[in-house]
Amino acid sequence: MPFPFTIVIPTYNEAAGIAKLLDALDATFRANALDGEIVVVDDNSPDGTGAVVEELSRRLPVRCLHRAGKLGLSSAVIEGWGIARRESVALGAMDADFSHDVAALPKMVAALESGEYGLAVGSRYVPGGGIENWPTRRIVTSRVACWLARPLTRLKDVTSGYFLVRRDALEGVELDPIGFKIGLEVIAKARYGKAIEIPYVFTDRVAGESKLNQREIFNYLKQLGRLYANMLLPQPKA
Repeated sequence: MPFPFTIVIPTYNEAAGIAKLLDALDATFRANALDGEIVVVDDNSPDGTGAVVEELSRRLPVRCLHRAGKLGLSSAVIEGWGIARRESVALGAMDADFSHDVAALPKMVAALESGEYGLAVGSRYVPGGGIENWPTRRIVTSRVACWLARPLTRLKDVTSGYFLVRRDALEGVELDPIGFKIGLEVIAKARYGKAIEIPYVFTDRVAGESKLNQREIFNYLKQLGRLYANMLLPQPKA
């Protein structure tokens, strides 16, 4: 039987490229016999992204959750998971700008379906992965961000944002919706057991504008502080 899963895509002003991504995901589902559902969570994009997705939902396996304003990526992913279909065994997230290679998704699904892994992360920093068309400044920022989180996990690409986790690994886990690194929250808190990094080549967006700014960098540092503080708290006995 197919392994049902739901991928959440947060959007804000992604009308120029969202159709291309959704078509590519649908083609990947069909070509690999994947039982995938897509949930787009749109933060009231002024460019009409939500309306574009609603139109595409007539022919693609996608639903759109419309929010009142720009409330943040992490909270969008959490809300999207909240409306995922009941049968989805795994929940995931990916960016809307086509920087995450959809060809890596079947391997991520297969890893969880095998039962050996509870978390599969699309990784730029393992053999076979890489980055194309990204300014040196952004590469350095990404590398430093991963290095700062190194005490939390052995995974090399904690800021990827492209991942799939078993739904039951999130039961009873309180995820902090701060900032835009929901993947780090999952890596640090979810009860997934064994994790695997699936290589992919990150390609910088070709449409729209990057959401990274000084505020998001501050939120990431704040998120790290909370995660490290949580590590120091006494853990409940089994």
